[in-house]
Amino acid sequence: MTYRILFRHRGISVFLKNLQILVFINFIVVPPSLGEIYTSVVNVQKAISVEKELLSHLRTYIEDETLRLNDIKRFYAKVADLHSHVYHSPVAAMANPLVAYTLIKRLQSEWLNVVHSNEAHENSQAFKSGFEKEEGRLPNFEDLEGAAKGLMRLQDVYSLRVEGLANGLFQRVTAGQTMDIYRPAVIVPLSGDDCFQVGKVAYEMEDFYHSVQWLEEAARLFRRAQGEWITEDEGNLKDTLDHLAYSHFKTGNISYAWVLSQELLRYDPSNKRVSRNIEKYEKLLAASPPIESHHTVLQRPNSTYLHTRHVYERLCQTLGSQPKHYENPGLFCDYFTNGNPGLILEPMKREVVSLEPYVVLYHSFVSDAEAESVKSSAEPGLRRSVVASGETQSAAEYRISKSAWLNDTTHPIVRRLDQRITALTGLTVQPPYAEYLQVVNYGIGGHYEPHFDHATSESSPVYKLKTGNRLATFMIYLSSVEAGGSTAFIYANFSVPVVKNAAVFWWNLHRNGQGNGDTLHAGCPVLVGDKWVANKWVHEHGQEFHRPCSFDPEE
Repeated sequence: MTYRILFRHRGISVFLKNLQILVFINFIVVPPSLGEIYTSVVNVQKAISVEKELLSHLRTYIEDETLRLNDIKRFYAKVADLHSHVYHSPVAAMANPLVAYTLIKRLQSEWLNVVHSNEAHENSQAFKSGFEKEEGRLPNFEDLEGAAKGLMRLQDVYSLRVEGLANGLFQRVTAGQTMDIYRPAVIVPLSGDDCFQVGKVAYEMEDFYHSVQWLEEAARLFRRAQGEWITEDEGNLKDTLDHLAYSHFKTGNISYAWVLSQELLRYDPSNKRVSRNIEKYEKLLAASPPIESHHTVLQRPNSTYLHTRHVYERLCQTLGSQPKHYENPGLFCDYFTNGNPGLILEPMKREVVSLEPYVVLYHSFVSDAEAESVKSSAEPGLRRSVVASGETQSAAEYRISKSAWLNDTTHPIVRRLDQRITALTGLTVQPPYAEYLQVVNYGIGGHYEPHFDHATSESSPVYKLKTGNRLATFMIYLSSVEAGGSTAFIYANFSVPVVKNAAVFWWNLHRNGQGNGDTLHAGCPVLVGDKWVANKWVHEHGQEFHRPCSFDPEE
């Protein structure tokens, strides 16, 4: 798919500069595709209207089927009444030629019409046809898989109890006590099949740490239902026990795998594969008997790529609240003008969050109306967010969101924001000295694991703009969230909560042009809410007189 951005320009030099940006933006945008609904909450919200249409089709089907079944009930009542009041004396009844005729006519014609009626098929086909009209807008398996991974991510990062999630609650155990992290106004518990599907996704990834926990909860819920058959469920107790037994076997809990397999065999006595598994488990147990109970402590696998996982998750769990951090006497709040005449009458509320790295939170940077304008402008262009991978960019599991790019020529709101950023920072933020405004909407458990905004390799796509590295980041919170979503600075050991309409600013590079390692940061997973941010990345070129190099080469 080809993407075109039209530019208004004042000369050929501006045209060439803008052309560089066009190439850069085209390079990092990926085309839309199915299976990415879960990567953006705004897309998930749209799925509600799709299900509403499906409900309408189902209601029509139920109404049509109700009419059909009522007519069948009428026929049944008519014939039953004849058998109760007329045919109790067959000789007398058949003496009447009218009665005899109606009996023969019913058996030869009416019963055939009832049995071979096409009405049920026609109703079913009409319902299927309605479903097929909406099918193109439905989530696919990648969405289900992505949503399940999102729940497991929230479980891990915020140390949530699976049983609590199954009950519709966000809880973790602290000092032996179960605590609510967030309690939703409306509690929606999960079914056995809901938990089974999450466990199955983990199982198929050979992630038995998660599959055991979710399948255990599924088994508990299915057992409580006592085998009740539910039309919409894909899983059942037998499937759950089958997956769960193998998951326990893979985690080394052979005795419990044997117990679960015995339970499964009671439901499915002819299953030869399960019988062979039981024999296998018995041989393993005979060779190496278990020490005590069949319950073992599950060990979460180590991350092969996220070496700062412990700090990252600890900072996310603070939900942006760290009272001790604010005991630093060097931190302060003030009304800030930056010496700019445009801010004298209406200074910006500045909160210095950190001195090293220098991180500032500007409160009320945008109005509600401006935030909504940016979001509505970006929504049609939202595409799966990508990350640098060598000289190219691609989607990755460690960044779950969708993003769009807005330029100042097409969207006047961007021009106003650029002017405001310049007033606060003194930097030149018009292209090509800065990138277009990137607007991001996070998905289910949406996050961006620890990363640098500046390029750490000369082959990075950041340099395609040919204006140097990313000198600074200006990130605007366009929405609030109920819980989660903080921006965590890993090495600096603090996080900045989501504050609606506020903006976070920091320098990515030292004055000597080297990257500041303390700016390693992450977007914590959104626990509950719809998180929108807008990023403005300012490059080195064009800032020579606004942030000159220091006389100290080490600074």
